[in-house]
Amino acid sequence: MINEQNRAAELPRVRVSDCMHAGILSCAPDAPLAEVASIMSEHRVHAVAVVDRDGGRPVAVVSDLDVVAAVASGAQASALQAAATEPLAVSARESLHRAAQLMAEHGVAHLVVLDAAGGYPVGVLSTLDVAAAFAGAASE
Repeated sequence: MINEQNRAAELPRVRVSDCMHAGILSCAPDAPLAEVASIMSEHRVHAVAVVDRDGGRPVAVVSDLDVVAAVASGAQASALQAAATEPLAVSARESLHRAAQLMAEHGVAHLVVLDAAGGYPVGVLSTLDVAAAFAGAASE
């Protein structure tokens, strides 16, 4: 049986591309928050990227907690107004260990995953993806 120390030691060898969710759900900066909530609900995700209209690059991330905060305050906000998190990105080639460090350092639950060639978003890595990889190392 592999102990937790050995599981953690395996993570530097695992790449973000091995664990991420391919594809990215996004919205325009001026999208109504209700529309963003609908995307989250329909696709059962906890975050949606807010992308610029010119190049499709992420400018913010709206999390489920951002939606809850807006609902609690009664605010009628756009996606960009509600987004409390600037997009933090990681290369698909980066180690899962480094991605976990970034999440912990910045207190974020999602990283936008960029391709190595052009820096365009190709997926999302969540804390649950990191937990699943960590747990999976235990069964190996």
